[in-house]
Amino acid sequence: MAQKTFAFFPEAAFGPALNSVGIAQAVERMGHKAVFLSDPGFVEIYEGYGFEAHPVALSEPMPPEKMAKFWEDFINSHIPNFRKKPIDQIDNYVKECWEAIVDSAKWAEQDLPGILAKIKPDVISVDNVILFPAIKQHGVPWVRIISCSENEIEDAAIPPHLSGMSENDTEGHAEFRSKFNEVIKPIHDDFNEFLKSTGEDPYPVGEFFEASPYLNLLLYPEQVKYDREEPLDPKRFQYLEGCVRQDEPYEVPQFDKNNDGPLLYISFGSLGAGDTDLIKRLIELIGKTRYRALVNVGDYMEEYGEVPGNVHLAGWYPQPSVIPQVDLVIHHGGNNSFTECLYFGKPAIIMSYVWDGHDNAMRVQETGHGFRSDRYEWTEDEMIEKIEKCLNDKEMAARLEKTSRHMQAENGQEKAARLLIDVAEKQA
Repeated sequence: MAQKTFAFFPEAAFGPALNSVGIAQAVERMGHKAVFLSDPGFVEIYEGYGFEAHPVALSEPMPPEKMAKFWEDFINSHIPNFRKKPIDQIDNYVKECWEAIVDSAKWAEQDLPGILAKIKPDVISVDNVILFPAIKQHGVPWVRIISCSENEIEDAAIPPHLSGMSENDTEGHAEFRSKFNEVIKPIHDDFNEFLKSTGEDPYPVGEFFEASPYLNLLLYPEQVKYDREEPLDPKRFQYLEGCVRQDEPYEVPQFDKNNDGPLLYISFGSLGAGDTDLIKRLIELIGKTRYRALVNVGDYMEEYGEVPGNVHLAGWYPQPSVIPQVDLVIHHGGNNSFTECLYFGKPAIIMSYVWDGHDNAMRVQETGHGFRSDRYEWTEDEMIEKIEKCLNDKEMAARLEKTSRHMQAENGQEKAARLLIDVAEKQA
């Protein structure tokens, strides 16, 4: 087969971005070319992994460093809302997110046709929550990647996306959907007007994207899938069973205290690192225990003074190289963190704050792979009890080992690359 060009267009967040990097790495190992369509602030990320990247304006043009700061400031402005239940975040954080997302689709329509004409992709993969009409209309197969929670593809029998609700809370599901549709309707009406202007049909209220007629790739593994009323057709929907990128090796540092104690990794992602009060509280707790901890503080290192001898801080960690070496991960429920823990068989305590982190927190607990925890309403004794259960529960360890073995045997990166190449071959 002649070399094909595969374009990847992930949203401007590290989870989807690095998931696409993993798939792109596998595509290139198979002899094809991978290029990225990128928010300007992420171009250097993809170039750092050796890929060609083309900036696509998703908002009013601004320097990349200012764009990165925009989302950081946006998240930090909502820290008070992180204390609210998911349903009570709809009319603040969620609403403002959708306003920005719809604006991004409008902006992208200006750049995408020209960039696509230039790079001439054979297949385009989009990891986002909204339709970009230019991609659908470009004339080559397009693939939707769902690196957020599986319930981004709706089903009447499962909790609505972003709700963080139990599978069994059907009353709660209805209440969440009703409030979401009510709050989001003016934004959705505006989006439908935009679709109309591009020649696309309107979407039902609450829906901003459709499944691809060619292929849809879901990151979720078998062991945490939802029990759907209408099973997804495997001809169009494939589960990647996780998709873990290759990253640089990591050597665990020596600790001044508890150097042989259980090792924890604490990370709330690049944006969640702004919640420094929570991270300081966890550091203080760890300092009193037999554990050690690697703590991701993002761009906020200056906020931290002297830390206990059993705590190591860094602004960034090569997470796929770190997680295999730790005993437990405390994280925010981002989909890469969620699936990487499962892939390496590590228990997790998820302290979600927004978006699908709520769904993943509920899922990790309902499937017995760890615990969900309120982000703020916990005592030190309660947190230590959860940590100890994660470290010592033999049933949980056996379940995690089985899930890990399954996921690693599937090799989500290679599976995704083969499926994408199959799509290209069918069009040849």
